Amino acid sequence: MDDMDSDPEGEKAPMSVIRVPSAKIALSTASVYPERTPDAFELAARLGYDGVEIMVGADPVSQDIDVLERLSDHYQLPILAIHAPCLLVTQRVWGKDPWAKLKRAQRAAERVGAQTVVVHPPFRWQRDYARDFETGLARMREETDVVFAVENMFPLKARGNKVVPYSPDWNPVDYDFPQVTLDLSHTAVSGSDAWEMFTKLGDRLAHLHLADGVGIPNKDEHLVPGRGNQPCAPILERLAANGFGGLVVLEVNTRKAASRTERVDDLAEALAFARLHLAASANA
Repeated sequence: MDDMDSDPEGEKAPMSVIRVPSAKIALSTASVYPERTPDAFELAARLGYDGVEIMVGADPVSQDIDVLERLSDHYQLPILAIHAPCLLVTQRVWGKDPWAKLKRAQRAAERVGAQTVVVHPPFRWQRDYARDFETGLARMREETDVVFAVENMFPLKARGNKVVPYSPDWNPVDYDFPQVTLDLSHTAVSGSDAWEMFTKLGDRLAHLHLADGVGIPNKDEHLVPGRGNQPCAPILERLAANGFGGLVVLEVNTRKAASRTERVDDLAEALAFARLHLAASANA
């Protein structure tokens, strides 16, 4: 029988070696909404995700570390990141003090063994918090091994004008944050050049929110990757080539799924996309 790796003259053809980085692929608990946090654990375990990112929100389970630990143990699925309650709709979750929220997120991450806390830039009306944001995060980093990864957001458009509700800005790339979360749905809605932001971040990219979008103003789409126009595949492939050791989190919107089967299919497709592209040929 001919050697399938040989050419017609009997010489061995070079084998293509695929390298997969140490980065884990997690499911954001927000991706199963309107289902709840326990359902995210169940689906992530069933589909083969490496872990979950907890979006701390209105769901009481997302706020309760004791229950989260039990879910993690039950499904044998680690909690890899905590998304602090930074949204408008979570202003009162874990209290009103934004620094107290971050401290609580830090303690939660330390307790469950999560490597990252995702945090948004302050809102403009959080003046004291915004004024001390960069230096305050630097102080917190000195007290823990947990990474605080500041996420890119997006401006809003109202009557033809751009409104920026964040301070110092919606885009953390040009600021002195040593770790950043890049969200590829937010790059779409902001009209940003996602590849330029990605390359500019370099080693500061600690966390990737993998999603897609087509760039509709004021609409944060969080499409399954591959269904929009963001460079999801090239970014994953470059991360693989660079040996990325951070976390890739599928944060997609399945709330319009017609059935649970459709939601499961979307989450399976998202994971398959990530696994396919988070690999690089050593001969490339």
